Amino acid sequence: MKHHQYALTPPMGWNSWDCYGATVTEEEVIGNADYMAEHLKKFGWEYVVVDIQWSEPGAVSSAYRPFVPLDMDEYSRLVPAVNRFPSAADGQGFKPLADYVHGKGLKFGIHIMRGIPRQAVHQNTKILGSNVRARDIAKPNSICPWNTDMYGVDHTKEGAQAYYNSLFDLYAEWGVDFVKVDDIADSKLYGIHAEEIKMIRKAIDQCGRPMVLSLSPGPAPIDHASLLEENANMWRMTDDFWDLWPPLYDMFDRCYKWSKNIGPGYWPDADMLPLGHIGIRSVDGGASDRYTRFTKDEQILMMTLWSIFRSPLMFGGELRDNDDWTLSLITNEEVLEAHRNGFGARQVYRENDKVVWTSSGDKQTIYVALFNLTDNASKITVTFDQLGINGEEIEIRDLWNKENIDDVSHELSFDISPHGAKFLKLTNLSEQYCQRITRLNL
Repeated sequence: MKHHQYALTPPMGWNSWDCYGATVTEEEVIGNADYMAEHLKKFGWEYVVVDIQWSEPGAVSSAYRPFVPLDMDEYSRLVPAVNRFPSAADGQGFKPLADYVHGKGLKFGIHIMRGIPRQAVHQNTKILGSNVRARDIAKPNSICPWNTDMYGVDHTKEGAQAYYNSLFDLYAEWGVDFVKVDDIADSKLYGIHAEEIKMIRKAIDQCGRPMVLSLSPGPAPIDHASLLEENANMWRMTDDFWDLWPPLYDMFDRCYKWSKNIGPGYWPDADMLPLGHIGIRSVDGGASDRYTRFTKDEQILMMTLWSIFRSPLMFGGELRDNDDWTLSLITNEEVLEAHRNGFGARQVYRENDKVVWTSSGDKQTIYVALFNLTDNASKITVTFDQLGINGEEIEIRDLWNKENIDDVSHELSFDISPHGAKFLKLTNLSEQYCQRITRLNL
């Protein structure tokens, strides 16, 4: 499918939500873009994404103010709040900010809510490209349970597609490369909004600009996997993911369930990486201004799972406050190579919260991840027979420590800390094995 070409590898970037909630400013976006360009771009990080409510002049945190006026143009389309994004003045929208991000060799993204602004419906404003008005296409009984900004759009009404077309035409004029659409993959009240997903796909296709389409929140229903693959590039497997062990533990089941529905251009999404300095102006996740509550072992475990599974990587912290440890987590080129090039990830086994995953690399490479989900240090073992290899002339590389492991004959066995992981690359495998394991993983 054409849109799969826009994300042949899992997207990697920064999103403003975990640190700034609904309140991020132009200055903060620019600061994080500068950091990414200097420190992360060469490792594959490229998207700079402005999350929710950029049209809300008075946003104060991730706690939304209900029924407040939003900045909007005459055609029922939300535009950036000028007090937060000064370069948007005089109708320029996000184009100046996108131009700045592009000038750094990066890509620019925004978050939107499904539907049409309630205030547009109440004011019955115009729809560009149609003779109908906002009230004619709105679905007032289709609402978001956690945000009051929008009504749904009725796909059966004349002008509905024209409205979505006008949105993405505007985003194309701004230079948007990535759009995260919320209240659509699982709306909590009504399930998935399949028809609005289809309208958005058509709107992107007709706008003339490649845009990666990300759908939130989750969990997206796996019985709609074909619909998601046909229309989007990534979709959430989970509700908002924060820096707590229970949702990280739960992610193993979610990845196992979705592991057969992943490939170039379509990526089940384990959600944000709540790493570094988060909660600066956010009340979500159970705590305010903080550095991640994940232990270092849990951070390694999370990055290992996201990487072998090949989830999109969207960093949630304030990049400029990264310490050396956090920076090392997201710039380990050997781990990121597995994330970028691995395929066919599958669970080898899960027993008593000891878990092993594997994926294929090039013709002579596989990756193996060993996870200890227990609360105690434990030995995790996987035999070469379980991996389908004979163990001869194999080079074993510890990806996090960037060192080779010697004297291994018939199994991989390691003492792993509680909530910890080991991530390995096995190379120089026989061609016969590689052909067999590739077929198995496919």
